[in-house]
Amino acid sequence: MKNTLETRLGIFFALALVVAVVILEMIGGTDLFQSGYQISSNFKNAQDLKKGDLVKMAGVEVGRVDKVELVSVNGVPMAKVAMKIKGDYEIKTDAKAIIKFTGLMGQNFVAIEGGTARAARIAPGTALESGEQPDLSTLMIKLESVASGVEGLTKSFSTDNISTLLGPLTDFIKQSAPELRAMIANLRQVSDNLAQGKGTVGKLIADDTLYNSALGAVTNLQSASTDLKGLMNAANSSLADVRGLIQQINSGQGTLGKLAKDEKLYNEFTLAATNLREILEKMNRGQGTVGKLINEDDFYKNAKLSLQKLDKATEGLEDQGPLSVLGIVVNNLF
Repeated sequence: MKNTLETRLGIFFALALVVAVVILEMIGGTDLFQSGYQISSNFKNAQDLKKGDLVKMAGVEVGRVDKVELVSVNGVPMAKVAMKIKGDYEIKTDAKAIIKFTGLMGQNFVAIEGGTARAARIAPGTALESGEQPDLSTLMIKLESVASGVEGLTKSFSTDNISTLLGPLTDFIKQSAPELRAMIANLRQVSDNLAQGKGTVGKLIADDTLYNSALGAVTNLQSASTDLKGLMNAANSSLADVRGLIQQINSGQGTLGKLAKDEKLYNEFTLAATNLREILEKMNRGQGTVGKLINEDDFYKNAKLSLQKLDKATEGLEDQGPLSVLGIVVNNLF
Protein backbone atom coordinates (compact mmCIF):
# COMPACT_ATOMS: atom_id res chain seq x y z
CA MET A 1 0.00 0.00 0.00
CA LYS A 2 1.35 3.36 -0.99
CA ASN A 3 1.78 5.89 1.78
CA THR A 4 0.01 8.62 -0.10
CA LEU A 5 -2.14 11.49 1.08
CA GLU A 6 -5.30 9.74 -0.08
CA THR A 7 -4.41 6.63 1.89
CA ARG A 8 -3.73 8.57 5.06
CA LEU A 9 -6.99 10.51 4.67
CA GLY A 10 -8.96 7.29 4.15
CA ILE A 11 -7.47 5.70 7.25
CA PHE A 12 -8.16 8.87 9.25
CA PHE A 13 -11.83 9.02 8.22
CA ALA A 14 -12.26 5.28 8.93
CA LEU A 15 -10.79 5.66 12.40
CA ALA A 16 -12.94 8.77 12.99
CA LEU A 17 -16.05 6.85 11.94
CA VAL A 18 -15.21 3.98 14.31
CA VAL A 19 -14.56 6.39 17.18
CA ALA A 20 -17.85 8.22 16.47
CA VAL A 21 -19.82 4.97 16.49
CA VAL A 22 -18.17 3.91 19.76
CA ILE A 23 -18.88 7.28 21.38
CA LEU A 24 -22.50 7.21 20.24
CA GLU A 25 -22.86 3.70 21.60
CA MET A 26 -21.41 4.75 24.97
CA ILE A 27 -23.69 7.77 25.40
CA GLY A 28 -26.75 5.85 24.22
CA GLY A 29 -27.29 7.69 21.00
CA THR A 30 -27.40 4.46 18.99
CA ASP A 31 -27.73 0.76 19.64
CA LEU A 32 -26.27 -0.70 16.49
CA PHE A 33 -24.28 -3.32 18.37
CA GLN A 34 -26.85 -4.26 20.97
CA SER A 35 -29.42 -7.05 20.69
CA GLY A 36 -32.94 -6.55 21.98
CA TYR A 37 -36.61 -6.35 21.13
CA GLN A 38 -38.99 -3.48 20.46
CA ILE A 39 -42.24 -2.60 22.26
CA SER A 40 -44.43 0.48 22.12
CA SER A 41 -46.89 2.47 24.21
CA ASN A 42 -49.40 5.21 23.43
CA PHE A 43 -49.55 8.43 25.48
CA LYS A 44 -51.87 11.44 25.48
CA ASN A 45 -48.83 13.71 25.75
CA ALA A 46 -45.24 12.79 24.87
CA GLN A 47 -43.95 15.61 27.16
CA ASP A 48 -41.01 16.50 24.90
CA LEU A 49 -39.78 12.90 24.86
CA LYS A 50 -37.34 12.25 22.03
CA LYS A 51 -35.36 9.48 20.46
CA GLY A 52 -32.51 8.21 22.59
CA ASP A 53 -34.13 9.01 25.97
CA LEU A 54 -33.78 6.38 28.65
CA VAL A 55 -36.22 3.59 29.42
CA LYS A 56 -35.92 2.57 33.10
CA MET A 57 -37.37 -0.15 35.27
CA ALA A 58 -36.86 0.08 39.06
CA GLY A 59 -34.40 2.93 38.37
CA VAL A 60 -32.21 0.77 36.11
CA GLU A 61 -31.75 1.46 32.41
CA VAL A 62 -33.33 -1.33 30.38
CA GLY A 63 -33.53 0.32 26.96
CA ARG A 64 -33.86 3.48 24.90
CA VAL A 65 -36.63 5.38 23.12
CA ASP A 66 -36.38 4.40 19.45
CA LYS A 67 -39.07 6.56 17.87
CA VAL A 68 -41.80 9.08 18.80
CA GLU A 69 -44.62 9.66 16.30
CA LEU A 70 -48.20 10.90 16.19
CA VAL A 71 -50.87 8.27 15.58
CA SER A 72 -54.68 8.13 15.72
CA VAL A 73 -56.30 5.69 18.14
CA ASN A 74 -60.09 5.46 17.67
CA GLY A 75 -60.04 8.93 16.15
CA VAL A 76 -58.07 10.40 19.06
CA PRO A 77 -54.54 11.72 18.38
CA MET A 78 -51.97 9.92 20.55
CA ALA A 79 -48.18 9.94 20.85
CA LYS A 80 -46.81 6.49 20.02
CA VAL A 81 -43.45 5.86 21.69
CA ALA A 82 -41.44 2.95 20.32
CA MET A 83 -38.89 1.57 22.80
CA LYS A 84 -36.05 -0.86 22.20
CA ILE A 85 -35.48 -3.07 25.25
CA LYS A 86 -32.18 -4.85 25.84
CA GLY A 87 -32.41 -8.57 25.27
CA ASP A 88 -31.54 -9.66 28.78
CA TYR A 89 -34.40 -7.68 30.42
CA GLU A 90 -37.88 -9.15 30.74
CA ILE A 91 -40.99 -6.93 30.66
CA LYS A 92 -44.30 -8.37 31.93
CA THR A 93 -47.59 -7.95 30.10
CA ASP A 94 -49.30 -6.30 33.13
CA ALA A 95 -46.64 -3.58 33.50
CA LYS A 96 -47.27 0.10 32.67
CA ALA A 97 -45.17 2.72 30.90
CA ILE A 98 -45.16 6.22 32.43
CA ILE A 99 -43.29 9.31 31.20
CA LYS A 100 -41.38 10.95 34.07
CA PHE A 101 -38.73 13.63 34.48
CA THR A 102 -35.63 13.56 36.65
CA GLY A 103 -35.97 17.17 37.87
CA LEU A 104 -37.09 20.67 36.94
CA MET A 105 -34.23 20.93 34.44
CA GLY A 106 -33.74 17.20 33.92
CA GLN A 107 -34.34 14.92 30.97
CA ASN A 108 -37.59 13.01 30.48
CA PHE A 109 -37.54 9.24 30.45
CA VAL A 110 -39.97 6.32 30.26
CA ALA A 111 -40.44 4.41 33.52
CA ILE A 112 -41.82 0.87 33.34
CA GLU A 113 -43.62 0.07 36.58
CA GLY A 114 -45.58 -2.86 37.93
CA GLY A 115 -45.59 -6.35 36.60
CA THR A 116 -46.16 -9.55 38.55
CA ALA A 117 -44.28 -12.82 38.50
CA ARG A 118 -47.38 -14.72 37.36
CA ALA A 119 -47.77 -12.57 34.23
CA ALA A 120 -46.24 -13.68 30.95
CA ARG A 121 -43.32 -11.97 29.22
CA ILE A 122 -44.37 -9.36 26.69
CA ALA A 123 -43.89 -10.37 23.08
CA PRO A 124 -41.77 -8.23 20.73
CA GLY A 125 -43.82 -5.58 18.92
CA THR A 126 -46.58 -5.60 21.55
CA ALA A 127 -48.13 -2.36 22.85
CA LEU A 128 -47.70 -1.83 26.59
CA GLU A 129 -50.38 -0.14 28.71
CA SER A 130 -49.54 3.46 29.57
CA GLY A 131 -50.09 5.62 32.63
CA GLU A 132 -50.27 9.39 32.85
CA GLN A 133 -48.87 11.86 35.34
CA PRO A 134 -48.94 15.68 35.35
CA ASP A 135 -46.33 17.17 33.09
CA LEU A 136 -43.88 19.88 34.06
CA SER A 137 -45.92 22.69 32.51
CA THR A 138 -49.02 21.72 34.50
CA LEU A 139 -47.00 21.65 37.70
CA MET A 140 -45.48 25.03 36.91
CA ILE A 141 -48.97 26.49 36.32
CA LYS A 142 -50.11 25.15 39.69
CA LEU A 143 -46.99 26.50 41.39
CA GLU A 144 -47.60 29.88 39.77
CA SER A 145 -51.18 29.86 41.07
CA VAL A 146 -49.97 28.98 44.57
CA ALA A 147 -47.33 31.73 44.39
CA SER A 148 -49.98 34.24 43.33
CA GLY A 149 -52.14 33.22 46.29
CA VAL A 150 -49.22 33.59 48.69
CA GLU A 151 -48.38 36.98 47.22
CA GLY A 152 -51.98 38.15 47.66
CA LEU A 153 -51.96 36.88 51.22
CA THR A 154 -48.75 38.75 52.04
CA LYS A 155 -50.17 41.91 50.50
CA SER A 156 -53.22 41.64 52.76
CA PHE A 157 -50.93 41.83 55.82
CA SER A 158 -49.95 45.44 55.30
CA THR A 159 -49.37 47.90 58.14
CA ASP A 160 -52.79 49.52 57.72
CA ASN A 161 -54.59 46.16 57.69
CA ILE A 162 -52.73 44.92 60.75
CA SER A 163 -53.47 48.12 62.63
CA THR A 164 -57.12 47.88 61.61
CA LEU A 165 -57.33 44.29 62.87
CA LEU A 166 -55.32 44.74 66.08
CA GLY A 167 -56.41 48.29 66.92
CA PRO A 168 -59.63 47.32 68.79
CA LEU A 169 -57.74 44.62 70.66
CA THR A 170 -55.03 47.01 71.83
CA ASP A 171 -57.63 49.60 72.86
CA PHE A 172 -59.49 46.97 74.87
CA ILE A 173 -56.27 45.91 76.61
CA LYS A 174 -55.44 49.53 77.49
CA GLN A 175 -58.92 50.20 78.87
CA SER A 176 -59.04 46.96 80.85
CA ALA A 177 -55.49 47.11 82.17
CA PRO A 178 -56.46 47.47 85.87
CA GLU A 179 -58.94 44.59 85.69
CA LEU A 180 -56.41 42.42 83.88
CA ARG A 181 -53.76 43.22 86.51
CA ALA A 182 -56.20 42.31 89.30
CA MET A 183 -57.11 39.08 87.52
CA ILE A 184 -53.46 38.14 87.12
CA ALA A 185 -52.83 38.92 90.80
CA ASN A 186 -55.77 36.73 91.82
CA LEU A 187 -54.51 33.90 89.65
CA ARG A 188 -51.07 34.24 91.24
CA GLN A 189 -52.61 34.12 94.74
CA VAL A 190 -54.71 31.07 93.84
CA SER A 191 -51.65 29.29 92.46
CA ASP A 192 -49.69 30.15 95.63
CA ASN A 193 -52.50 28.74 97.81
CA LEU A 194 -52.55 25.57 95.72
CA ALA A 195 -48.79 25.21 96.08
CA GLN A 196 -49.04 25.71 99.88
CA GLY A 197 -51.91 23.25 100.25
CA LYS A 198 -54.47 25.84 101.28
CA GLY A 199 -58.15 25.63 100.46
CA THR A 200 -60.14 22.62 99.28
CA VAL A 201 -58.28 22.10 96.01
CA GLY A 202 -54.93 22.68 97.74
CA LYS A 203 -55.73 20.04 100.34
CA LEU A 204 -56.82 17.66 97.62
CA ILE A 205 -53.40 18.14 96.01
CA ALA A 206 -51.10 18.30 99.06
CA ASP A 207 -52.87 16.35 101.85
CA ASP A 208 -51.53 12.80 102.32
CA THR A 209 -54.66 11.81 104.25
CA LEU A 210 -56.75 12.10 101.11
CA TYR A 211 -54.24 9.98 99.27
CA ASN A 212 -54.36 7.33 101.99
CA SER A 213 -58.16 7.41 101.99
CA ALA A 214 -58.24 7.05 98.24
CA LEU A 215 -55.72 4.22 98.45
CA GLY A 216 -57.85 2.50 101.12
CA ALA A 217 -60.96 2.92 98.98
CA VAL A 218 -59.18 1.41 96.01
CA THR A 219 -57.96 -1.46 98.21
CA ASN A 220 -61.48 -2.08 99.49
CA LEU A 221 -62.77 -1.95 95.96
CA GLN A 222 -60.21 -4.52 94.90
CA SER A 223 -61.21 -6.72 97.84
CA ALA A 224 -64.86 -6.31 96.93
CA SER A 225 -64.08 -7.21 93.34
CA THR A 226 -62.24 -10.32 94.59
CA ASP A 227 -65.26 -11.29 96.71
CA LEU A 228 -67.52 -10.63 93.77
CA LYS A 229 -65.31 -12.80 91.62
CA GLY A 230 -65.57 -15.58 94.20
CA LEU A 231 -69.34 -15.15 94.27
CA MET A 232 -69.43 -15.33 90.50
CA ASN A 233 -67.35 -18.51 90.60
CA ALA A 234 -69.75 -20.00 93.16
CA ALA A 235 -72.69 -18.97 90.99
CA ASN A 236 -71.04 -20.56 87.99
CA SER A 237 -70.46 -23.72 90.03
CA SER A 238 -74.12 -23.72 91.11
CA LEU A 239 -75.20 -23.24 87.52
CA ALA A 240 -72.98 -26.12 86.52
CA ASP A 241 -74.62 -28.28 89.22
CA VAL A 242 -78.09 -27.25 88.03
CA ARG A 243 -77.07 -28.00 84.47
CA GLY A 244 -75.82 -31.43 85.52
CA LEU A 245 -79.09 -32.07 87.42
CA ILE A 246 -81.09 -31.10 84.34
CA GLN A 247 -78.96 -33.41 82.23
CA GLN A 248 -79.59 -36.26 84.71
CA ILE A 249 -83.33 -35.56 84.58
CA ASN A 250 -83.26 -35.52 80.79
CA SER A 251 -81.36 -38.81 80.79
CA GLY A 252 -83.85 -40.39 83.25
CA GLN A 253 -81.42 -40.72 86.17
CA GLY A 254 -82.46 -40.29 89.81
CA THR A 255 -85.94 -39.90 91.26
CA LEU A 256 -86.86 -36.78 89.26
CA GLY A 257 -85.43 -38.31 86.10
CA LYS A 258 -87.54 -41.43 86.56
CA LEU A 259 -90.60 -39.32 87.30
CA ALA A 260 -89.98 -37.33 84.11
CA LYS A 261 -88.94 -40.21 81.83
CA ASP A 262 -90.54 -43.44 83.21
CA GLU A 263 -93.71 -44.04 81.16
CA LYS A 264 -94.93 -46.82 83.49
CA LEU A 265 -94.81 -44.47 86.47
CA TYR A 266 -96.68 -41.86 84.44
CA ASN A 267 -99.41 -44.41 83.60
CA GLU A 268 -99.70 -45.44 87.24
CA PHE A 269 -99.96 -41.83 88.34
CA THR A 270 -102.64 -41.20 85.69
CA LEU A 271 -104.59 -44.28 86.84
CA ALA A 272 -104.35 -43.17 90.48
CA ALA A 273 -105.59 -39.72 89.55
CA THR A 274 -108.49 -41.28 87.64
CA ASN A 275 -109.43 -43.51 90.62
CA LEU A 276 -109.25 -40.55 92.99
CA ARG A 277 -111.51 -38.56 90.73
CA GLU A 278 -114.05 -41.43 90.63
CA ILE A 279 -113.97 -41.69 94.46
CA LEU A 280 -114.57 -37.98 94.78
CA GLU A 281 -117.45 -38.16 92.30
CA LYS A 282 -119.03 -41.02 94.28
CA MET A 283 -118.62 -39.05 97.50
CA ASN A 284 -120.30 -36.08 95.87
CA ARG A 285 -123.18 -38.32 94.74
CA GLY A 286 -123.57 -39.75 98.29
CA GLN A 287 -122.38 -43.24 97.44
CA GLY A 288 -120.46 -45.34 99.96
CA THR A 289 -119.98 -44.80 103.68
CA VAL A 290 -118.05 -41.57 103.39
CA GLY A 291 -120.49 -40.26 100.80
CA LYS A 292 -123.42 -40.95 103.06
CA LEU A 293 -121.57 -39.31 105.96
CA ILE A 294 -121.16 -36.20 103.85
CA ASN A 295 -124.49 -36.03 102.00
CA GLU A 296 -127.24 -37.73 104.18
CA ASP A 297 -128.85 -35.51 106.80
CA ASP A 298 -130.46 -38.46 108.68
CA PHE A 299 -127.07 -39.99 109.36
CA TYR A 300 -125.84 -36.67 110.60
CA LYS A 301 -128.85 -36.33 112.90
CA ASN A 302 -128.42 -39.89 114.30
CA ALA A 303 -124.74 -39.24 114.92
CA LYS A 304 -125.55 -36.00 116.66
CA LEU A 305 -128.22 -37.73 118.83
CA SER A 306 -125.79 -40.48 119.75
CA LEU A 307 -123.23 -37.97 120.83
CA GLN A 308 -125.81 -36.22 122.98
CA LYS A 309 -126.74 -39.51 124.67
CA LEU A 310 -123.06 -40.30 125.20
CA ASP A 311 -122.59 -36.90 126.78
CA LYS A 312 -125.50 -37.51 129.18
CA ALA A 313 -124.18 -40.97 130.06
CA THR A 314 -120.76 -39.58 130.92
CA GLU A 315 -122.39 -36.96 133.11
CA GLY A 316 -124.27 -39.75 135.00
CA LEU A 317 -121.05 -41.71 135.49
CA GLU A 318 -119.38 -38.68 136.98
CA ASP A 319 -122.11 -38.55 139.72
CA GLN A 320 -121.50 -42.20 140.77
CA GLY A 321 -118.45 -43.58 142.48
CA PRO A 322 -115.76 -45.68 140.98
CA LEU A 323 -117.19 -48.95 142.39
CA SER A 324 -120.64 -48.24 141.01
CA VAL A 325 -119.15 -47.49 137.61
CA LEU A 326 -117.17 -50.71 137.72
CA GLY A 327 -120.30 -52.65 138.67
CA ILE A 328 -122.29 -51.17 135.83
CA VAL A 329 -119.56 -52.06 133.38
CA VAL A 330 -119.32 -55.65 134.71
CA ASN A 331 -123.10 -56.08 134.53
CA ASN A 332 -123.15 -54.79 131.00
CA LEU A 333 -120.36 -57.15 130.02
CA PHE A 334 -121.80 -60.27 131.67
